[in-house]
Amino acid sequence: MFPTKPISRFIFFSLTLLLLLTSKISVTASEDSQIDTENDDELEELIAIDEQGEYEDLQQQEDQQKEAEVLSKAQRIVLELNSDNAKRVINENDFVLILGYAPWCPRSAELMPQFAEAANKLKEFGSSLLMAKLDAERYPKAASMLDIKGFPTLLLFVNGSSQVYTGGFSAEDIVIWARKKTGAPVIRLSSITEAEQFLKNYHMFILGFFEKFEGHDYEEFVKAAISDNEIQFVETSDPYVAKVLFPDSKFTDFIGIVKSEPERYTAYEGTFEMDKILQFLDYNKFPLVTRLTELNSGRVYSSPINLQVIVFAEADDFKNLIQPLQEVARKFKSQIIFIHIDVADENLAKPFLTLYGLEDSGNTVVTAFDNRIHSKYLLQADPTPSNIEEFCSAFLSGSLSPYFKSQPIPDNKEANVQVIVGKTFDDLVLSSPKNVLLEIYTPWCINCETTSKQIEKLAKHFKGLETLVFGKIDASANEHPKLQVDDYPTLLFYPVGDKANPIKLSTKSSSKDLAAVINKYLRAEEKSTKDEL
Repeated sequence: MFPTKPISRFIFFSLTLLLLLTSKISVTASEDSQIDTENDDELEELIAIDEQGEYEDLQQQEDQQKEAEVLSKAQRIVLELNSDNAKRVINENDFVLILGYAPWCPRSAELMPQFAEAANKLKEFGSSLLMAKLDAERYPKAASMLDIKGFPTLLLFVNGSSQVYTGGFSAEDIVIWARKKTGAPVIRLSSITEAEQFLKNYHMFILGFFEKFEGHDYEEFVKAAISDNEIQFVETSDPYVAKVLFPDSKFTDFIGIVKSEPERYTAYEGTFEMDKILQFLDYNKFPLVTRLTELNSGRVYSSPINLQVIVFAEADDFKNLIQPLQEVARKFKSQIIFIHIDVADENLAKPFLTLYGLEDSGNTVVTAFDNRIHSKYLLQADPTPSNIEEFCSAFLSGSLSPYFKSQPIPDNKEANVQVIVGKTFDDLVLSSPKNVLLEIYTPWCINCETTSKQIEKLAKHFKGLETLVFGKIDASANEHPKLQVDDYPTLLFYPVGDKANPIKLSTKSSSKDLAAVINKYLRAEEKSTKDEL
């Protein structure tokens, strides 16, 4: 056997190292290939997501472009009036509906596209009504001639004579009102095809089925159609047409209201009298839950249903509440009107929430109003469907306690003038064993600051007198059923012997005069107490 040569060892080592490197490269290449495959899959997913997003963006842009084209077309249909042509246009056309607006008016801006859409619809229906608009700020003489004083103003001119617009403010509302005032108050349908086309154009309507278009019942139906300004009336003598519009309609004279919501069909069960038909409409025309807007607020506030439950919630939060709330509303139909106000709409939400001292609340708030006695109520439990239903039952039965807003109870330990809030008014004023001089003020009151300084001085002057307490209450943030004040500041002296009849003191008196008056009432109270003993 021969000894291993150095060169042979080197060759053996080199071959081993090469095999190891080859194996490592192979494994690495395999891992890289796997990573590349995973990366390719992820990249394809990302590309697919991007393409989907681009498609959705493109679809949204196309939809917006179509809406813009429809609006642009509609706006071209609306004639622009000015000082030169306004009178001529009115005199040369039998029917002209004019929108008087101001460019800076937000309600005008909100109404403008609805007006333009209505013009487009009326043209499709073949209406002879001319739709026109006037920039009343730019053409004040024309506005004065047309008697346009506020914005927006809608006026209908029939053969040169004007009528005030009394309809709603959506495009459909305008179309219904205009067609009633310039044509037949009732649309007559004779075929299923006409009925199906009618359903595409109207979201809410009143159906009248009559075997003959004559007689007392039919005449009262037509009278109601003429009197009403908000809802489209439709009539048919074909029972199969009636079934298309109202599946549960009867084969005898029948009236029913149809709405585009879960509570879609409601049959009229009263006698065929105009007033009763109109009353039926007033109590059933709103959806189970009405979303309040600037455009429909007038109709909602004028509802004959005096009990209102109002839910304040952000639009996204309300999506989860709307279905169970509709189920609750169905149980109180025609007795309570349910309203939703989006808290993001400060113009509508904030004035209401301020009445409860909840203008800064970020949570869902459920409130109620009884317009008969001008009382307000607040659900102070979680706004779950069961709690809302219980709240509504108590509201309807009259067993619910009215809500009076109050600030948190303050610490009055070191105060010369005690801060009174709604929650402490009974204990610190009405039930107090002492005479109380109370200042009622508001933060926005110009003269309140001067009176407050006077009360601070008087409180120091009478400090140590056990029979007298000075207090103040912010009337903008606190309420009590026995504190009804309209003028600020107001000073009321509550004598121990007659807290139910406080004495009003002059806020224009000097500190010296006020001190004299206070002493006078204190002596009188002291004498009265001695006489009783």
